[in-house]
Amino acid sequence: MKSPVHRCRDVEHGRGQGMAGANCLQAEQRIPISKDVITSSSASAMWFIRDICGIVCAVITWLLLLYAEFVVLFVMLLPSKNLMYSIVNGTLFNILAFLALASHLRAMCTDPGAVPKGNATKEYIESLQLKPGQVVYKCPKCCSIKPDRAHHCSVCKRCIRKMDHHCPWVNNCVGENNQKYFVLFTMYIALISFHALLMVVFHFLYCFEDDWTKCSSFSPPATVILLILLCFEGLLFLIFTSVMFGTQVHSICTDETGIERLKGETGKWGKLPSWEAMQMAFGGPFSLSWCSPFAGLSCKSLSEHVPVPQGEIIEEDVIEIPLN
Repeated sequence: MKSPVHRCRDVEHGRGQGMAGANCLQAEQRIPISKDVITSSSASAMWFIRDICGIVCAVITWLLLLYAEFVVLFVMLLPSKNLMYSIVNGTLFNILAFLALASHLRAMCTDPGAVPKGNATKEYIESLQLKPGQVVYKCPKCCSIKPDRAHHCSVCKRCIRKMDHHCPWVNNCVGENNQKYFVLFTMYIALISFHALLMVVFHFLYCFEDDWTKCSSFSPPATVILLILLCFEGLLFLIFTSVMFGTQVHSICTDETGIERLKGETGKWGKLPSWEAMQMAFGGPFSLSWCSPFAGLSCKSLSEHVPVPQGEIIEEDVIEIPLN
């Protein structure tokens, strides 16, 4: 018997088959399959996408945060004569930086809701115990049965449940299981950028009133260059992450992902009320755990030990359960 990978390659040559039938089916016939039925079955204990572009962007994100940390501590806070000012701002900045990096790591290393590869078999469909006349769809690229609202990511090479988009800055898709961590990442980056900008403004005012040689451990030209670069970085990321944060919160409240909006797939499912959708995305009723990147799902795959029924991959992209 061929492996799922070889069987998937064989089917990809005929990925166009069955698409005509898909156009004739109404959207309401698509079967929402619970995430408890179709979950990730990755054998690895940690989710990580081996994409060069994404890895480079993730490393750049950490380096930019380390640069901001360096300028804030060694250019502005440590040379300051006001000890209380340095302690308060240093503590606040480092807490926000730590939460931002933790949120980034959780968003990057959490399974976003991947559907297992190669489960588009007759045996697996029979195990779902669907009703006669119902229709399921197979992804021709990863040979998986697609749950409702799942989309294929060409970078992750998997179908992702409630996929919003693939973000290279976290080297991962933003989906059903890690959207909370992505929202927290954008929120904490926006807060740390705003805080850094405020400190840069106060430091410039302080240096203008005092001797430049006394307001920094570096030379005046070097101090000005470091502060201007930090100001540019903070302003850029404040605007970018604020927009992303607002977009993600809006997507959660409207129960509509970015891909669904682009493809015009609105109204094909029963949308949740805004507050209920927020509770589902953040893991329960409102509490301080909403702001914690350590509360919620673990970095491990959700169901590593869930067996996928073996068998030959079906050729059709649209499968209708026989009436008899």
